[in-house]
Amino acid sequence: MPLILLILALVALRYFEVWRFAELSWWWIVGLMAVAFIWFEFIEKMLGLDKRKAHDLDEKRRKDRVKQSFGKRK
Repeated sequence: MPLILLILALVALRYFEVWRFAELSWWWIVGLMAVAFIWFEFIEKMLGLDKRKAHDLDEKRRKDRVKQSFGKRK
């Protein structure tokens, strides 16, 4: 996510020609976009980070259900 925010900030700074970013080549921004694409499409899946996030979300839902079920009995 920080990579996406960095890309958005660079696009805005380059588009509005702020300070030294006015001279920044669009190729640097396109290169960062390519790196972000490769990261999210290939590397994250190879490292299993997408599955880990889904697993953590399922674990949180399970804990909330258990907490809610036992909370009603008291």
